[in-house]
Amino acid sequence: MSMGFLSDEQAAAYARDGDVIVVHTLDRLGRTVRDTLNLIHDLAARGVGIRNLADPIRVDSSSPADPMAQLAVVLLALFAQMERTYSLERAAGARAVAIAKGRRIGRLSVVDADKLTYATHLRDTAHTIAEIVAKSGITRITRTSLYRHLPPRPAEPLTAGRSAERPLRP
Repeated sequence: MSMGFLSDEQAAAYARDGDVIVVHTLDRLGRTVRDTLNLIHDLAARGVGIRNLADPIRVDSSSPADPMAQLAVVLLALFAQMERTYSLERAAGARAVAIAKGRRIGRLSVVDADKLTYATHLRDTAHTIAEIVAKSGITRITRTSLYRHLPPRPAEPLTAGRSAERPLRP
């Protein structure tokens, strides 16, 4: 049966006994080793085989009696999981090095520093966020983003003592 241009998940849902799902690589079947192996096991129980095209080890689970196909599936899923793990570790290491060198991580800010300084001044002089957006010309971001970009307000001192304006209650 030809599945056309279905995603791998859709193909697995529509597959019937005797079908073989052909995938580019096994990592297209699931996000983790467990997902991939569970899907291949569930499909094998329904009589559906898996065949890969680009992995270095050819997998053809359409014949469930072949133990080498099962071993190849497990090995490729293991290697894919290891590569994912190492890739995440390399990315985290690169981010840590960049932060240590003082480089900014992530997207560039869309807020001009001068406009942000003016917006901070407006906030400190008791203007509302709507007024700050209108007066500063910061229109490319949402109100939530403006709150995130504004530096935190200085902490107001709290005292436990009696205020001069408020007398004690009897």
